[in-house]
Amino acid sequence: MSSVLDALWEDRDVRFDITAQQMKTRPGEALIDCLDSIEDTKGNNGDRGRLLVTNLRIIWHSIALPRVNLCEYICLTNNTSSEYFCQTEALYILTKSNNTRFEFIFTNVVPGSPRLFTSVIAVHRAYETSKMYRDLKLRAALIQNKQLRLLPREQVYDKINGVWNLSSDQGNLGTFFITNVRIVWHANMNESFNVSIPYLQIWSIRIRDSKFGLALVIESSRQSGGYVLGFKIDPVDKLQDALKEINSLHKVYSANPIFGVEYEMEEKPQPLEELTVEQPADDVEIEPDEQTDAFTAYFADGNKQQDREPVFSDELGLAVEKLKEGFTLQGLWEVMG
Repeated sequence: MSSVLDALWEDRDVRFDITAQQMKTRPGEALIDCLDSIEDTKGNNGDRGRLLVTNLRIIWHSIALPRVNLCEYICLTNNTSSEYFCQTEALYILTKSNNTRFEFIFTNVVPGSPRLFTSVIAVHRAYETSKMYRDLKLRAALIQNKQLRLLPREQVYDKINGVWNLSSDQGNLGTFFITNVRIVWHANMNESFNVSIPYLQIWSIRIRDSKFGLALVIESSRQSGGYVLGFKIDPVDKLQDALKEINSLHKVYSANPIFGVEYEMEEKPQPLEELTVEQPADDVEIEPDEQTDAFTAYFADGNKQQDREPVFSDELGLAVEKLKEGFTLQGLWEVMG
């Protein structure tokens, strides 16, 4: 079984100059707002562009040169606020990707509309409050009056009693819920001892032999901690039926994931495909020796005013500018890679 997470990068990565194909919405992704006349003040000052807000990410691209763009994710936005530049309100966003911090400043060239702030902040809030759809949860508030607390758009397809969780030597007897979004198990004697596994985080699910006999084994993705969870369901026919049902629901979910970010604008924007401009071939010759680093324009280095003192690097065998506290040469090479 391949996880939906394998190909999902939209809400995890910060990318620059993505292709027209990567700008298109993936299954389960929806365009929420489209704002014209937005300037990427820090990286493309003076270049009028368009800001697209989906339920997973924010995309900015230049209108004159659509290939000049950036895509940042919703999930790790640490700070979203507004600041004033020469009496013009701007949106300031601080993000973190692969242990590297980036900051972005978006300014509305045509002042007077608050949508630049209301859309991004509201969608970010909706994303942060809907993590149950996307994250594996242990010991969460899942059960109320012995019934699963359903999420919006969630439906229970099966409830299996007498399911043993094999995480301990003795095992714990509990109840299994199979829905269109996730798998939930809770102990009958202690409802707070539970686990919620979204299909988004399932790496593999199969029947394996254990010291308790045949068991349903669920392996979660690396992003969720790489858990291996075993459940014993008797008789074997019931175990096989449960596996078949979960595989079927996982396949349906993979075709059209439910990410749980629900937010609607009063005025619906055009589909992202209609707003995506085909990139014409440039009639220019690019010198291969002149390389530019797109992400360096957005690198958050705490308003650095001057170069730091040079120090000798044993690793490189030469003098380099002293690294900022918390950074290593190995980490910088990983960013470049």
